[in-house]
Amino acid sequence: MATKQVTKETGLFEAIQQFCQDKSLDRELVLGVIRDSLLTAYRKKVGLDVDPENRCQVEFGQDNKNEIVISVLRDIVSSEPKSALEISLEEAQKVEPGATVGSQIRVYEKPQDLSRVLSSQAKQMVFQRLRDIEKELLFEEYKSKEGELTHGYFQRWKKDAMSIDLGKVEGIMLKKDQNPGEKYRQGDRLKAIISRVEMRPREPMPVITLSRASGDFVKKLFEMEIPEVYDGIVEIRDVARIPSFRTKVVVHTNKMDVDPVGACVGMKGVRIQAIVRELGNERIDIVLHSDEPSVFIANAISPAKPVEVHVDRKRGDALVIVPDESLSLAIGINGSNVKLVSQLSGYKIDIKTVSQYNQELASPEAREKLDRLFNAQQEAMEQSADSGAEEGVDEDDDSYTPLTEIPGLTPRIIDLLEAGGIKNVETLVDFSPEELSKISGIGRTTAEQILRLLRESIEWVEEG
Repeated sequence: MATKQVTKETGLFEAIQQFCQDKSLDRELVLGVIRDSLLTAYRKKVGLDVDPENRCQVEFGQDNKNEIVISVLRDIVSSEPKSALEISLEEAQKVEPGATVGSQIRVYEKPQDLSRVLSSQAKQMVFQRLRDIEKELLFEEYKSKEGELTHGYFQRWKKDAMSIDLGKVEGIMLKKDQNPGEKYRQGDRLKAIISRVEMRPREPMPVITLSRASGDFVKKLFEMEIPEVYDGIVEIRDVARIPSFRTKVVVHTNKMDVDPVGACVGMKGVRIQAIVRELGNERIDIVLHSDEPSVFIANAISPAKPVEVHVDRKRGDALVIVPDESLSLAIGINGSNVKLVSQLSGYKIDIKTVSQYNQELASPEAREKLDRLFNAQQEAMEQSADSGAEEGVDEDDDSYTPLTEIPGLTPRIIDLLEAGGIKNVETLVDFSPEELSKISGIGRTTAEQILRLLRESIEWVEEG
């Protein structure tokens, strides 16, 4: 009979050892949980609510710890025992023949000898506590990995959410975190970013939310594929993304000998193509960062190449003028390109072709609207005007024709011309489009429009 009990106990400890390996739990921690659960169940059974002296103990046998024994230090009394901490002299002498009244004796019991109620209670407490410990450990492990890249295997669909096997636990990927159009079969391997880890009372395990649709996911892919990004030589300043359509990644470096865009693209595009394949052939634009809004917007509007970019810092508006044939490139499919540029720059983007710009410039109402986009150059313009005044330029010389005589020339453009040293029509006529476009706030298209207005509106009379 004893041999049978030892065999059962040995099987128990083998099961505990296997459980610890499967759940990555410390053996001593699990044995401590078993000890506390048995003590709690035993005290409840015998009505011992308080045990200040810790007379009840659980011991594991020293022979490979194959025995579990509960012991209670009891007082020997001559009368009938009144609590679980007392034992009659007759019962004590059965255990220890030399026992006497007033002394103490430790009485040992094996869990197998206890009632089925005790075993059931202890088992429930052990399992519940072990589940809580496993949940806490998994939460701490994955909470420290928030924002990191991981991989898993597609398991099944739960309505619109995907269940992903991460090894120790399952993660979920909600519909908003998925790349539209991607399809998976059970067992397919995929990469994702751990976006959020939560403890929910009704869930047996931590809730781990994964994402393939976030900009951070793209950033982590860049860190994995591009050594310069991983080492911090090339910094990713921002990422704007419309999943499955287009992503724009803003890059910057402080090293003059490093081309951040070229480093990300790689030789013959080999680096960026690895990321594109992972994203299901999603279009990726690498944007060079600039602190100057007009330059940054010109970089970000790629693949279109703008002719001019004017920004209104106060209103947060930007006008981008592109060649007629580049309008669809600048806007993108369903407006994706201009949306991402607006998101990155913080400006409301208005795109016009050269033809549209020239037509609107001929309308007084449109000219007034377009004129506001020159506000960014106001301070530089005023400083240049002050400088011109110091040089002794006589703006009131009646022998010259003022710029206001040119119909269609807005006050703002006149101010820009005067800030560039052009105070009258006679001076303006000597300028070529190339020279005029070099003036701050005046691009090539605006320069050509100014000279066109000049040719159409001023009549020259030859003196005989």
